[in-house]
Amino acid sequence: MLVFDVNETLLDIDSLETIFQRIFDQPSKMREWFAQLILYSQALSLSGQHVPFEALGGGVLKMVGEVHDVAISEDDVRALGHAISTLPLHADVASALDQLASAGFRMVTLTNSSSGGARDPLADAGVADRFEHRFTVTEVGRFKPSPATYQQVSDTLGIGPDRCLLIAAHTWDTLGAQAMGWRAALITRGVNAPLNVENVPQPDFIEAGMADLASALISRFKTRSND
Repeated sequence: MLVFDVNETLLDIDSLETIFQRIFDQPSKMREWFAQLILYSQALSLSGQHVPFEALGGGVLKMVGEVHDVAISEDDVRALGHAISTLPLHADVASALDQLASAGFRMVTLTNSSSGGARDPLADAGVADRFEHRFTVTEVGRFKPSPATYQQVSDTLGIGPDRCLLIAAHTWDTLGAQAMGWRAALITRGVNAPLNVENVPQPDFIEAGMADLASALISRFKTRSND
């Protein structure tokens, strides 16, 4: 069972750069916002609190604006929300999903984003039907990498952790999955890297993008099935 993270793994968050460039007129503010968004999502989960990821994204935008003495309007918050709901698919995703499906892998998604929004980027991109289930953290009221977020996948699908492999573009996500006994694959996309620290588990696969990862997964597990 391949369990895909969505934001940055499947969807290209670099498309948000234009909004941040307009608001801040400085480089790197999108990545600063995204890092703070993840930090405070995890802080909320650790402290037993939860708000929708989209609402948190708007709040963090205002926080970053205050830090840099830039006024953030409600129009800015709405523009960011709209951009997030219409994120484009990475160019290498659709064909890789088709290859993995043809090879017999089952596939689901697991995202911090809420479900039921006005727009569905995966449906808009024509790949939503590749996944047999699309999990969000809303049901458990915790953000990844809280153990509950991964456990809901195993429980709902009725499969053991040894049969789950998380595919994500963030090491904090792969660490959370591995702590639950899952395998994990890290897609670096040129902006992320594994955490090389003694006694910290490394991803089972590390690839630059989805095309290389699909080939590696098919090679590894097809070879095993033929042994």
